[in-house]
Amino acid sequence: MGDSIRRYLRFVKPYNWQIIFTLFIGIIKFAIPLFIPILIKIVIDDIIGSETLTAEEMTRQLFYWLGGTVLLFFLIRPPVEYYRQYYAQYVSNKILYDIRKELYSHLQKLSLRYYSNTRAGEVISRVINDVEQTKNFVMIGLMNVWLDLATILIAIAIMLTMDVPLTLITLLAFPFYAFSVKHFFGKLRELTRKRSQALANVQSYLHERVAGVSVIKSFTLEKEEQKRFDETNENFLEKAIDHTKWNAKAFAVVNTITDVAPLLVITYAGYQVINGDLSVGTMVAFIAFIDRLYSPLRRLVNSSTSLTQSFASMDRVFELMEEKYDITDKEDAIVLPQIEGELEFDKVSFAYDEDGETILKDVNFTVNPGETIALVGMSGGGKSTIVSLVPRFFDIADGSIRIDGHDIRDVHIKSLRDQIGIVMQDNILFSDSVKSNILMGKPDATDEEVIFAAKAANAHDFIEEFSLGYDTLVGERGVKLSGGQKQRIAIARVFLKNPPLLILDEATSALDLESESLIQDSLARLASDRTTLIVAHRLSTITHADAILVIDDGEVKEKGTHDELMERQGIYYDLFQIQQLG
Repeated sequence: MGDSIRRYLRFVKPYNWQIIFTLFIGIIKFAIPLFIPILIKIVIDDIIGSETLTAEEMTRQLFYWLGGTVLLFFLIRPPVEYYRQYYAQYVSNKILYDIRKELYSHLQKLSLRYYSNTRAGEVISRVINDVEQTKNFVMIGLMNVWLDLATILIAIAIMLTMDVPLTLITLLAFPFYAFSVKHFFGKLRELTRKRSQALANVQSYLHERVAGVSVIKSFTLEKEEQKRFDETNENFLEKAIDHTKWNAKAFAVVNTITDVAPLLVITYAGYQVINGDLSVGTMVAFIAFIDRLYSPLRRLVNSSTSLTQSFASMDRVFELMEEKYDITDKEDAIVLPQIEGELEFDKVSFAYDEDGETILKDVNFTVNPGETIALVGMSGGGKSTIVSLVPRFFDIADGSIRIDGHDIRDVHIKSLRDQIGIVMQDNILFSDSVKSNILMGKPDATDEEVIFAAKAANAHDFIEEFSLGYDTLVGERGVKLSGGQKQRIAIARVFLKNPPLLILDEATSALDLESESLIQDSLARLASDRTTLIVAHRLSTITHADAILVIDDGEVKEKGTHDELMERQGIYYDLFQIQQLG
């Protein structure tokens, strides 16, 4: 916990002066009501209980004190309350903004390996829910706790000037509050952490199912999915109830102490009044001070519940921030100059996990500038893995991958990826306009360049048919577009990027014949004069390739042109014959 707090304070530091100002005006705000018990004592002892004042003078004194107090409250309390609330919320939200900003930056630097092993809903839960929960640490731990402590100290100081023994009686309850915090705090933090994880599981489940709702409906799995969701939701309910039980115990103990403690004060004060050792005004003032004293004390104890949630969420946030980058630039990395497009795999081996199965074994091949190389083979052979290594989405275990003679591990990642364009089978479009999605290829492109890229990708005509044209929103993951339309927009943004090295990973495998024809035409223009790697399932689409690599079980089993491989009558020949028969 201590380490998490120390790291969190790094985000608080830029706002130290705003917090100090908020505390200052907060002390004024909490100190003003402390004048009321003093006023009560003056009214009872010095005005109503006076033996020298006439009724008219008593009335005049009464209105003088009450009128002055009301005026004080109207002049000071509203602006003090406004600025305290405003700056408290302003600082808290700015801190959360900074944390989320750094988290998002951190997430973008994590490799695909992390995202392959982590549920999206879990990540979202930490960035949204857990960061939001840490707000209580700022509002309560850095502000309200100190304001309540200041209120308690001011109240005690005033009470000591009025009657020392009665003040000491009032303070007898303090050790019981301290014991309550010590007893309940540790267990509450553990239960809070379990509750947060269970909530993250619910969010992860929902995220996956909402994204895949068409699959659920197509297989009529609504009842089965409802059952599985109920199990996940019930697990959260159990954790929430466990947390609630322990929290209720804490509140029960604290509130009982708060209710019993004043009785001791009233009993002792009444005894003092009967014996003539204490004025009625002082007794009434002390009873009023009890609420001013025990209310912030009770808030302090009860705030431990909110703080445990904050600390548990803080731990989860910084666990995410501590995720190591496994794809990074070397200290002496160079900027990759404009490439010609020569690509070389030299004895490359790869596994997704250090102790996992070897996916690629001693892969060797060279692609000359401007050549088109196709990778074919059975599913799971390692084709997509090979092309994912070129932009360094993963680092290889052995061997080297070189572009124009530069090992890709020796160059800046951005300068490498800036010169590679990728079109996949399932391209992701973001919930934005058509234009914004195309602009991802070149964010500073002009409208003319966007339209030119769309025309080259055979996308302009269907875009113009939309009522809003290029400003049409495509929906989450491009749900409002057909598969062919999504592919053509994805191709358009690669046209706009204009990279010297192109990767086409099953870019047409899931399309109808008409869409495939349009996309093949645009892909042919896109691949012209570029070094191109094609992963293809449909072999008829790659017969034009300068070379074809047959990948099987992570190894290059055959290599040659279409005609050469057909003459050998090996794996490629068998695959081609099967597809032709089909």
